[in-house]
Amino acid sequence: MGVGGPSFEVPRSESPPERRLDSWKEIAAYLNRDVTTVQRWEKREGMPVYRHVHDKRGSVYAVPEELDAWRENRRPAEEATEAEPAAIDESVARWRDSRMWWVVAAVAVCIALGAGYVAWRGHARTVAGPQIRSLAVLPLRNISGDPSQDYLADGITEELIGKLAGIRELRVISHTSVMRFKDPKQSVPEIAKALGVDAVVEGSVSREGSRIRVTAQLIRGATDEHFWSETYDREMSDALPLESELAQAIAEKVRVTVTGQEQQRLTAARTVAPEVYESYLKGRYAFDATGRAGLEQSVVYFNDALAKDPTFAPAYVGLAEAYTELGTVSAGVSPAETRPKVMSAARKAIELDPDLAEAHVMLANSLQEQWQWAAAETEYKRALELQPNNASAHSWYALWLSCQGRTDEAVSWVRRGRELDPVAVSGGSVAWILFQAHRFDEAIREARDTLAVRPDDIGALSTLGFALLGKGQAAEAIPVLENADALSRGSPAVDGILIRAYARAGRREDALRLLEQLKKRREAGFFPAAAFVNAYLGLGDKEQAFVWLEEAFKEQSNILQFVKTHPFFDPIRTDPRFVDLQRRVGLG
Repeated sequence: MGVGGPSFEVPRSESPPERRLDSWKEIAAYLNRDVTTVQRWEKREGMPVYRHVHDKRGSVYAVPEELDAWRENRRPAEEATEAEPAAIDESVARWRDSRMWWVVAAVAVCIALGAGYVAWRGHARTVAGPQIRSLAVLPLRNISGDPSQDYLADGITEELIGKLAGIRELRVISHTSVMRFKDPKQSVPEIAKALGVDAVVEGSVSREGSRIRVTAQLIRGATDEHFWSETYDREMSDALPLESELAQAIAEKVRVTVTGQEQQRLTAARTVAPEVYESYLKGRYAFDATGRAGLEQSVVYFNDALAKDPTFAPAYVGLAEAYTELGTVSAGVSPAETRPKVMSAARKAIELDPDLAEAHVMLANSLQEQWQWAAAETEYKRALELQPNNASAHSWYALWLSCQGRTDEAVSWVRRGRELDPVAVSGGSVAWILFQAHRFDEAIREARDTLAVRPDDIGALSTLGFALLGKGQAAEAIPVLENADALSRGSPAVDGILIRAYARAGRREDALRLLEQLKKRREAGFFPAAAFVNAYLGLGDKEQAFVWLEEAFKEQSNILQFVKTHPFFDPIRTDPRFVDLQRRVGLG
């Protein structure tokens, strides 16, 4: 079957029709449209396209007669429209025989001139159109006939988004959010409305040996009007300059103001060996996969790219991002092992290319986790200067503001980040900032709104549990946290807060049973101290809570970023030991 839409797969034993169009290019030429448009027609409107299935790659063809029949059924009004010229010709013949033909001719000229003027005015309005202030780059489709080339299409999409995100005047939806439209069933206006944008970019990528072809077109979201399209044929080694050229063309067509510095960053590109760029793009593709295995595989690809070209800065950014994720609680790797790698990779990337916003975000994140607050803020602000539309920079800076106790500012920043990337910066992220601000009702609402769309979102479930506990609704929090615990396969962070919920709901035996399980699991290897801090605070055992707070200090646990705001620290906030701890973390 065709990807995402009705088409027809022909078994090898069948003989295809003798007269046919043997490629997307031929089909597009026959219909007098670009390739991307006819592919969308096949996917969304059932245009008849056949597929052969070969051992290594696929190909398509279509039958002209079937296309003609489909087009007539799709636009029945065309027949009437095409009949009008014939009728006019017949009338003109009669007018010529009439003594009044010159009168009619004069009137016709006047009408034609008036109509031409109106048409010109209408065309001018169409070309100018409403101002485009926001844009989404939909995932470019891989039309190589080889699914193993998906990484190339996804990678070029992400790099193009990154280029456009550097334009302050243009709001660009982030990569994570547009990826859910990789095989869309919705129309362009529906997608534009869902993402809240004025226009979308869609297109395709194909590869033949060392050559790549990228086709892109700009479409107004409200009207589905295609007002620009272009095809680029390049060598794989020129992929990065191609992305810069495409980004510049889009910026020009949407008529946004680009500053001198933004223009320099748009045009900045270097050639890169195809094998280096391929390893890098495969690393990005693996990074986007789910789970620890994907992260570890991405590290292999990024290191492979750097082994071939140690000066390729984006691969260092990829390493920093992968090690950051591997250092999370859910991955079960000690931050003491991953943080130096994050710092080293991010600093190397900045050394090679100071304008890589993502590298500054990764460095800022690592500095923040090590309580180097002023240095972290500097890096966040630099990232936001380089890429005003970087959703990750917005959400991390919001977290930094929250840690400083500047909660209202934090809420504004994280909500702006969600506008840019509603998937990566979900309602769960917003809910966590609201929880730190002690705005429990709002946090609960945000988390539930997220879960209504994504019921298995572990982050939103966990934060909902935190917020319910903050409001004193322990019994309601338990099933939510048990669900998060099952989905996360016993995440220490979730287990620690679940112990608190059990204890606060009067189920102390359940709390102690789960606590013993955590202790046994810790004997097998690294286990974050934060889980025990939450557990003992929930059980009301202040002395043991301080024992584990000291362990968290040695570990530089992420929980201590929130010593100034975390609601669960409120009962011990005036204890001299906690006051001293807050001072040592740099937030006293």
